[in-house]
Amino acid sequence: MLSQEISKRWIDFFEKRGHTVVPSASLVSHEPGAMFTIAGMVPFIPYFLGREAAPYSRAVSVQKCIRTLDIDEVGKTARHGTFFQMAGNFSFGDYFKKEVIPWAYELLTSSPEDGGYGLDPERLWVTVYEGDDEAYDIWVNDVKFPAERIQKMGMAENYWSTGQPGPAGPDSEIFYDRGPEYGKDGGPAADDDRYIEIWNLVFMQYQRGEGTGKDSFEILGDLPKKNIDTGLGVERLAMLLQGAENFYETDQVRPVLDAASKLSGKKYHGSENAQDEGYDDDVRMRVVADHIRSSLMLIADGVTPSNEGRGYILRRLMRRAIRAMRLLGVTEPCLPVLFPASRDAMAGAYPYVADDFERISRIAYAEERAFLKTIESGTERLEGAVKAAQAAGQNLVSGAEAFALHDTYGFPIDLTLEMAAEAGLTVDEKEFRALMEEQRHRAQADAKAKKGGMADLSVFRELADERGSVFTGYDQLRTETTLRALLVDGVSVPAASAGQKVEVVLDETPFYAEAGGQAADTGVITGNGFVIDVSDVQQPVKGLSVHRAVVREGEAVSGSAVVAQVDVQRRQDGEKAHSGTHIIHAALHQVLGKEATQRGSFNKEGYLRFDFAWGEGLSDAAKQEVEEVANIAIRDNFETVTRQMPLDEAKKLGAMSLFGEKYGETVRVVEMGGDFSRELCGGTHVASTAQIGSLTLLTEQSVGSGNRRVEALVGLDSFNHLATERTLVNQLTGLLKVQSSADLPDKITQTLAKLKEAEKELAKLRKEKLQAEAGRLTESAEMVGTVRTLLHNAGELDAGAVRELALDLRSRLGEDAATVVVAGVNNGRPVILVATNQAARDAGVKAGALVRTATSVLGGGGGGKDDLAQGGGQDATKIDEAFASIRQAISQLGA
Repeated sequence: MLSQEISKRWIDFFEKRGHTVVPSASLVSHEPGAMFTIAGMVPFIPYFLGREAAPYSRAVSVQKCIRTLDIDEVGKTARHGTFFQMAGNFSFGDYFKKEVIPWAYELLTSSPEDGGYGLDPERLWVTVYEGDDEAYDIWVNDVKFPAERIQKMGMAENYWSTGQPGPAGPDSEIFYDRGPEYGKDGGPAADDDRYIEIWNLVFMQYQRGEGTGKDSFEILGDLPKKNIDTGLGVERLAMLLQGAENFYETDQVRPVLDAASKLSGKKYHGSENAQDEGYDDDVRMRVVADHIRSSLMLIADGVTPSNEGRGYILRRLMRRAIRAMRLLGVTEPCLPVLFPASRDAMAGAYPYVADDFERISRIAYAEERAFLKTIESGTERLEGAVKAAQAAGQNLVSGAEAFALHDTYGFPIDLTLEMAAEAGLTVDEKEFRALMEEQRHRAQADAKAKKGGMADLSVFRELADERGSVFTGYDQLRTETTLRALLVDGVSVPAASAGQKVEVVLDETPFYAEAGGQAADTGVITGNGFVIDVSDVQQPVKGLSVHRAVVREGEAVSGSAVVAQVDVQRRQDGEKAHSGTHIIHAALHQVLGKEATQRGSFNKEGYLRFDFAWGEGLSDAAKQEVEEVANIAIRDNFETVTRQMPLDEAKKLGAMSLFGEKYGETVRVVEMGGDFSRELCGGTHVASTAQIGSLTLLTEQSVGSGNRRVEALVGLDSFNHLATERTLVNQLTGLLKVQSSADLPDKITQTLAKLKEAEKELAKLRKEKLQAEAGRLTESAEMVGTVRTLLHNAGELDAGAVRELALDLRSRLGEDAATVVVAGVNNGRPVILVATNQAARDAGVKAGALVRTATSVLGGGGGGKDDLAQGGGQDATKIDEAFASIRQAISQLGA
């Protein structure tokens, strides 16, 4: 049975039992602190936690998920994968254990002809929480499941919670016995390789308190409503139904594995034992199959490779796959073969991966090209580190160097280990792992700090549950309202005095809360005897606007009648920027095509930033055309029209939306010039485009593979920028003595050509001077032991000139043992070069060793070969001291 059919049967079974079919949410999670959707229940968290009312009492879904916590285990076991599909059925205060347990057994064991999966009942095992007699009785008495195949477990195994105070409850897990060839008897408690978990039924019925770990927390009492949250792993069930040894060999993954095998010429053995033939190559092929599918699905859901957040995870997956192919012997680009294989395997379940494959592949292939260049540059640095270690007589590459290669260049540690081993060196893995651990702890601390910033939302949730904030700011900038709640340090207070920082909730508010890239409004709230300055507005809980502010004067009292006044000029200037963002988006579509879709934006008074999907930099002509299209739209004074409509209707009209954004059933559509610009947007805008005034593009740059960013100014800021440029052009026109600004390009080109010619002449004169000086300098050479030694401080001189002078001097000192040491200063830092002739080297003088001696004095480093070596430092005042250390080192050779 194919994976797509498994999902279909799941949906059909529960839809017939009154469940609302909920399409899979994006892999990009909208939960605070979460990057990805890591479980089937994630899209339903707001309903389970009571942040939002569930729009249905029963739901069924097959949810796309990504987990990368155990990424290093991928390929080694039958269970670990990064992308998976979780089939789930959910009840929000409707049915409970009595219904869901028999349904689970029915679906698993019914024949395929009757819509089930046809699993052998004799091979099923069940675990329940040891204190959940209700679930145990239902299994035994209602389902008639054999008691000898039901195992009771503790909280650590069979109790679910979020890991913090909130909903919790026991669960019952269903396992499949793969047979004695996979492990010992005794059920799930004895062997989790032989007995594979396929379905988890969570009975969310209690409220848990504080505590750590899976079983060290207090149960505070019952939830107001009992909920059901179940999850069945589609890949695990596919593995069983298709007779595959692991999920990598199932229908949606195996085609990529086979493509990797064919591309590398390596046979896939299906080995899961490290002692077996071909195990290492098998693991690599499984890594490729898993990571390619995950990368395909992430890019399809709008993630692009970058060095932070979700983009970093995607980049890591792709680079691990490319590295695995390299270790399989494939050094040329491989994604143009692997990605189409994954597309064809996944398109049946997710048709959009085929529809959008041109964009997906463009991003993927660009990332591979970039990584192959990274490997090239990283290889160069690693080879330098290897040579330095060998020159110093060491057989170890430092962990710090390996970490720098990994962190700065994205160079995989396995590749560093492999290449170092080829050169006969080892890598200080202990130091490398320690540095990686430090980085991981820093990341965890950052994540914890961010999570802690919104740790207690209970007061806001209570306020939102009573009623949300009414936003009046589309039509009003001044609203008479009531100060509904006043908080200090997150605690509700009756009053706050002058100077205190507060959070304010109003019944109605004209203040726009930051959202959709639009900066929050600022302004003042005035009451009887007090004034509050508002600096920011956020919605920590959906539908509730919280004003962050300071009491300027008087005592603010909760429940007071107040007047909320938005800063009018700032709002109007911000609206110009927000409307300008929509116009830029439309202009990019017109100039580049529909693929130039929004990836993010930010706008505030006078300024806008817009990120969009595009694989290469824009030409000057394209940038000029985008700016022209935008300003024509402003000139034509399109009316801004806003309408509320169902989401499906908005999509039919072609309204553009931010990819991966979560929208409700009813959306707000903002149009400018009808079809010219039509977007889903909850922000505020100008009444007509002419109010923007003008728009000036400032910059266009890359913000990660496959993404570009433009920045622009609007309104008076745009005018002031153009006025400044006009002043600069007038100044240049006068300085260069041309008739008009149109003559400036030719004049500047001529001036630069003359400057370049002058620089060449100066370089020639400098070289002639050095050569003339070299003859005189040889006379200052001194005998240090048996070696004729010339030490010269050339003053201000770059590294290239220092090298040229040292080589010239060495050639003039003849065949007797001679060493030349030349120092220079470049940009305030010392540069030193040592050159030896053959006779000096025969006497034991090595240039590389002398450079290290000198640079240890100068506060730097360097190296090279025995005949020529170069280094640098921090302190140019110690050049004479460095010379003295070289004299001493040479004299000791003859001692």
